[in-house]
Amino acid sequence: MEENPIFFADGNDPEMIAAYRKAQDTFKYFWREQSWEYRRIIPGLNVSCVKTAFEEQDEETGENLVEHMWINEISFDGDHVRGYLINEPNHLRNIQVGDYVEIPLSNISDWLFAITPSVQKPRGLSKLFSSSSSPLPKAYGGFTIQKMRADMSDAERKEHDNAWQLDFGDFNDILIVNNQKENPENLVEHPMSKNMKEEFVKFLQQYPDELTQPDEDGLTLLHKETIAGNLTTVQAALEAGADKNMLSKNGKTALEYAKQLNWEHLIPVLEG
Repeated sequence: MEENPIFFADGNDPEMIAAYRKAQDTFKYFWREQSWEYRRIIPGLNVSCVKTAFEEQDEETGENLVEHMWINEISFDGDHVRGYLINEPNHLRNIQVGDYVEIPLSNISDWLFAITPSVQKPRGLSKLFSSSSSPLPKAYGGFTIQKMRADMSDAERKEHDNAWQLDFGDFNDILIVNNQKENPENLVEHPMSKNMKEEFVKFLQQYPDELTQPDEDGLTLLHKETIAGNLTTVQAALEAGADKNMLSKNGKTALEYAKQLNWEHLIPVLEG
């Protein structure tokens, strides 16, 4: 698309505020997908970004100016979301495109990722009659976007979707994980977590020190797998001797992150 379109909405609308809260409550699924994306050799995500509110006080009027804008190249330590601003502010002067920001999870207003659906290639004569066009990437999340789409006419919605070049689906049925309809179990465990178990176990056998080496946020491997909601790799790390009592720089155990992010399937494992 030639331009980055801007669609405005009332941030005081109760339905929009509910969309913000839904985005915050489900952000863990965005991060789970994004954390696996960083491990893929071939990228799987067409789009991956988070929306957050930026504000500034107008020097002349004293009015508090607020703009919701998108950031990408996301990282997450269990408490704070970090990334780079990809929108040009309309009014704010205290931030610009490309700035690196760090915000509490409670301040995000939306998240979005998109994946191009896999297509079964036709065989035999059916190839002659198949369409050569590829399906649009399927959007997941986008709660504020879906709220705005719900308020649009059919023509406006079509224009909006064409501008994004994404398949947003039904605004009354927002999906949060890939292949959610086909494989509901993906809501509990990311398929890559299960598929990578053997390689993960081998990795821990070859590099046992990785279990105790914290990153710049003081997060161990167990912390990070917990924050991403990966049951299989959490179990493998514990079986390899990961210490459940190690604290991050923010003074939290893996169990505390599991409870904070409401990863219900991890809590019993970490409490055991």
